[in-house]
Amino acid sequence: MVAQQEHLDCSPQQIEQMREVFVRQQAAFRSDPMLSAEHRITLLKTLRRMIVQEKSALVDAIRVDFGNRSADETIVAEILPSLHNIDYTVKRLRRWMKPSRRSVGMLFQPASARVVYQPLGVVGVIVPWNYPLFLAIGPLVSALAAGNRVMLKLSEATPVTSQLLKTLLGQLFSEEMISVSLGSAEVGVAFSQQPFDHLLFTGATSVGRYVMRAAAENLTPVTLELGGKSPAIISSTVPMAQAAERIAFGKAMNAGQTCVAPDYVLVPRTRLDDFTTAYREAIQHLFPKLEDNPDYTSIINERQIKRLAAYILDAEQKGAQIIPLFPALQGRRLPHTLILNPSDDMEVMREEIFGPLLPVVTYERIEEALHYVTERPRPLALYYFGDDRKEQERVLYQTHSGGVCLNDTLMHVAQDDLPFGGVGQSGMGHYHGHEGFLTFSHAKSVFSKGGINSARLIYPPYGKTIQKIIYWLYLR
Repeated sequence: MVAQQEHLDCSPQQIEQMREVFVRQQAAFRSDPMLSAEHRITLLKTLRRMIVQEKSALVDAIRVDFGNRSADETIVAEILPSLHNIDYTVKRLRRWMKPSRRSVGMLFQPASARVVYQPLGVVGVIVPWNYPLFLAIGPLVSALAAGNRVMLKLSEATPVTSQLLKTLLGQLFSEEMISVSLGSAEVGVAFSQQPFDHLLFTGATSVGRYVMRAAAENLTPVTLELGGKSPAIISSTVPMAQAAERIAFGKAMNAGQTCVAPDYVLVPRTRLDDFTTAYREAIQHLFPKLEDNPDYTSIINERQIKRLAAYILDAEQKGAQIIPLFPALQGRRLPHTLILNPSDDMEVMREEIFGPLLPVVTYERIEEALHYVTERPRPLALYYFGDDRKEQERVLYQTHSGGVCLNDTLMHVAQDDLPFGGVGQSGMGHYHGHEGFLTFSHAKSVFSKGGINSARLIYPPYGKTIQKIIYWLYLR
């Protein structure tokens, strides 16, 4: 609380410092607009060494900010994916940077065409609180790989982690290359108003709308990763224990405070009791107890606890069946809770949950489940459990979502060779791997000619010659 109050008190000074850094980064980019592959790889390897050397400090900082989060969970969900991302990028970066040869039409020969990939300039990244390391490092790696200068705005909800990252990055990189801004929402507003060459935001849809409006004032292109209500569809034939275990893992990671966590489950009506039993067993296997369990992640703060408690109360008052899977709240450890028979007017079905609550909706036929998904805003992720290939194809091509897992949850995000991003209200644009390099690069078209200019044949004055050429090349 003290750290958060300090951020609030000095916001005007932080805003001015942030603006000054932005100007310096612009000047630094103009003076060296095309960093070599060696320079970029050195930056990435330096970032990797920092994460490895400061692993324990980063894990401890995140644990303090959350109240409790298992060191192993932080390593699995934040440290290892960040390192793997860097290794994947370093291995492929020189190939990504090579110009791409393109074809030239007959009418324009002799000539050559290629696409060269240039850095955009200064990239802004607004980082959320739920994965304060992974969601800072991922965009940072992509932006650095593309040769940009980067400004990070870290969350005020994780003050210890944010301050540690600011300190560590400040020790290794100049502010003209990587800078970190801390502070309240006021600083975030000012940050989004800077005329970045690209702005990436991860967070709530409501805030994403503001970020996009602010960016539009400067014609700044944006990548928005917004989340939404990601469904999990259970087929009529999949082994229930298998599906329930994998859904439980996806919901349990970070206590459901994950943008791609399963937000609700669609299950055949005849299999509802089987799912309820299997899900309870899966959760209680992952966490034999709630009290003093070091593996059970806390909700980030009291504000989020109250929000989730209000969802439960609202659902109960409107007729849903509430099934807590553990005894009462332990500190900020909120029990995993099933919500059966939810209706569309319940807050838990209208808002992204971002916590360990799981509504369960029943259906009769797969067409009904698909209709339920498609008549709602497009989610960031969709999960389908079943081995019928034809039904898998129906789910893939009759629904829209940012990404899909078949018979799993979350794991598509960890694949560096897959783009990550939303669609519709769950976001726009994507990054990770090669797509991240492309997002933060300008693909410049280059057309080259020598001394011979066959195109003179189509110069004015026009007459029968050009008509014959056009007919011979295209119309015959």
